Amino acid sequence: MERRKFLKGAALGAGAAALATPAIAQGGKQLTIVSTWPRDFPGLGISAQRLAARIAQLGNGAFNVEYFAAGERVGAFDSFDEVASGNSQAYIAADYYWVGKHPAFAYFTSVPFGMTTVEWNAWIKFAGGQALWDKVSGEFGLKAFTCGATGTQAGGWFNKEIESPDDFKGLKMRIPGLGGNVLSKLGASTVSLPGGQIYENLVSGAIDATEWVGPYNDYFMKFYEAAKYYYTGGMHEPGGGLAFGMNKSFYEGLSDYEKAVIEAACMEEHGAAFEENMALNGQYLKKLVDEQGVTVKNFNDDVWDGFGEAAAEVFEETRDHSALATEVDDHFQASLREIGGTMALFEGTFVNQRNRVLGLI
Repeated sequence: MERRKFLKGAALGAGAAALATPAIAQGGKQLTIVSTWPRDFPGLGISAQRLAARIAQLGNGAFNVEYFAAGERVGAFDSFDEVASGNSQAYIAADYYWVGKHPAFAYFTSVPFGMTTVEWNAWIKFAGGQALWDKVSGEFGLKAFTCGATGTQAGGWFNKEIESPDDFKGLKMRIPGLGGNVLSKLGASTVSLPGGQIYENLVSGAIDATEWVGPYNDYFMKFYEAAKYYYTGGMHEPGGGLAFGMNKSFYEGLSDYEKAVIEAACMEEHGAAFEENMALNGQYLKKLVDEQGVTVKNFNDDVWDGFGEAAAEVFEETRDHSALATEVDDHFQASLREIGGTMALFEGTFVNQRNRVLGLI
């Protein structure tokens, strides 16, 4: 099936009507948004289009909103430069795509052995994370807010079982961010591909494995046509968020009301995207197993220990990049231990005991 038709049909199959580009309202500030997701892309693409439409709606004429999916104005991975240069005013993306610009960007999407979405939300909003994000983004003339979340992502799709860290040696896998660096330490050959290019590379054998999001998003990608082993919660992306990255000069030129419209729309979509994934992951995991014969696996402790040793090396290398990278890592790791430790005592204790008593796992 031709790829564009597949993606459009997949999105509609998810029960989400394709969203048109918001209409241009006369008299408002121009807000051109570029995205790293294809149009009508299941999950992430629909979320981005929903956000663009919501900004136009809440702004009530304050903005002339134009939304361009990946490849419609610029390529997915050209979004950063497009907005930093001022050619467009905003992008919707995962900021760990920009680790080549600065490795600290990874902390504002997700990092190996990092924070769950709930923990990351607390860090960003109330524990100093946003100020650090502003500092990193500001070096490139940008200002970002979180605008989406997927929860803990799946460990990935593989065409063979992963029984030890050695099984990653020579494996060609699509995995971005610092998680990709971890697998490289284990001997994998990793690449960062835009979402719209993963399927064709997996089916053709150009890559052996891929991670994407979770059951809801992954179901429509049809990765099961080339890889039948699906691993649950991975180390690479335990949570975090997506970014609405704006040209900083554009943002600073907005009125307080206009800034509030954008921030409110971003916060609303951040919650909606996360909750949508949580609501639908179970349903689509069952469909993957029952309809497509997918084998669901967990990484064993030996593999997790290998991940941990490699991640420690990756964080040291990240810190060596610059004083700012060290500052971000110091703050993130300290906040993880405080916020995550407290959650383990309360939410963690409850969830583990609830699941034991009710026999959920």
